[in-house]
Amino acid sequence: MTVSARGMAAATPASRDRYVDLLRVASLATVVLGHWLMAAVSGEGIGNLLALVPPLQVLTWGLQVMPVFFFVGGFSHALSYRSLERRGEGRPVYAVFLRARLQRLLRPTLVFVLVWAALALAVQLAGGGGGRLTGAALRMVTQPLWFIGIYLAMVAFTPPLLKLHRRWGWGAFAALVAAAALVDVLRFALGVPYVEFLNFGFVWLAVHQLGFLRADGRITRPALLGAAGLAGAVLLVAAGPYPLSMVGMPGEKVSNMAPPTLALLCHGMWLAGAVQLFAKPAAAWLARPRVWRGVVAANGIAMTAFLWHLTAMLAVYAAQLALGLRLPEPATAAWWAQVPPRILLAAALTALLVACFRRFEAPRTPNAAPGSGPAAALGTTLCLLGILGLSMTGLGGLLEGHSATLIALPVTAPAAIGMALAGAWLVERSVSARRVRLRG
Repeated sequence: MTVSARGMAAATPASRDRYVDLLRVASLATVVLGHWLMAAVSGEGIGNLLALVPPLQVLTWGLQVMPVFFFVGGFSHALSYRSLERRGEGRPVYAVFLRARLQRLLRPTLVFVLVWAALALAVQLAGGGGGRLTGAALRMVTQPLWFIGIYLAMVAFTPPLLKLHRRWGWGAFAALVAAAALVDVLRFALGVPYVEFLNFGFVWLAVHQLGFLRADGRITRPALLGAAGLAGAVLLVAAGPYPLSMVGMPGEKVSNMAPPTLALLCHGMWLAGAVQLFAKPAAAWLARPRVWRGVVAANGIAMTAFLWHLTAMLAVYAAQLALGLRLPEPATAAWWAQVPPRILLAAALTALLVACFRRFEAPRTPNAAPGSGPAAALGTTLCLLGILGLSMTGLGGLLEGHSATLIALPVTAPAAIGMALAGAWLVERSVSARRVRLRG
């Protein structure tokens, strides 16, 4: 069955919250643009513009919008799970929910991983993996996968957290905030080892929980939420030990991102409140057929574009080096002059890669075949561990057994890929499905 973006847009029910779809696309697009701007490539390797020009780190308070993606994810997951509960139809609701929410993440992600793993292995077998730029590229290209691993966990925890939300509402969110704060106290004040990794769950689950509150119309004072979050983030950064940047900086002893901190949670609160202030005016704009068709089409390729945008950027730099063109020192006037054409070329290459790989993002509709909730849960766990592990190890040093520490345990890239593939197989087997392709 083939469905065009135009057809999907025309069939959109009046009750759909179109603003959520716009926020999903806009948040990923902002992250992509931020990555293109932050990469500072020179003959010495790949650096970070924000580390070279520290005053620019304040821009991350507007450009670090990944919390918005988790916020709207919570909204969508609440509606999706409740819809499945109402319909029932004798199917395992949890397994159907997991598969339906994960399929558009896992398929394009695993294709990306396998293609890049094959390229990395070929380069290293040919003896070309030891170069400074090549090595940095192989490490960097998988780093954005952390977000997909965390998002898998958000999906898996949706049913139990929805139960807490039904009973406690804002109290459930407050409990997650308190847990995140306690983790930071144990980490920074008492020096408890490894406790900081718990905030990968507490911080992002709290932002996700705000999406549940939005789904029930409980965020009635978004300005108050945003002001409280912004004030909290400012106070925490001013008092320390939290850094100014809301993204990780190379060489920093403390990062607000990895693992997440209470400061990042406050940042997510102010972003959630801020975007809610624009919900009503955006709804009128999204009611225009042409605008809505564009949002629908963009949603159909957003994950594929996100996965391949760093590949496109690295290809632009590689072409520049291959042609013998000079790479100016990052943050100089000459470097800034090259930024617009570089971004335009990266966008064009991303579009080509999307054209090649978008079919793997096409949604599927589940059959009523029986499935297994435990198998889906186990598969999701393996996937998130594998994808998180790969985001940390990168694809360099495949032949040398390079490893990284994932929650106190060493993991190699091949092991991480194996876990992700095994998990995806379990999720696929949990409920059978047929394909629905999206064109246009």
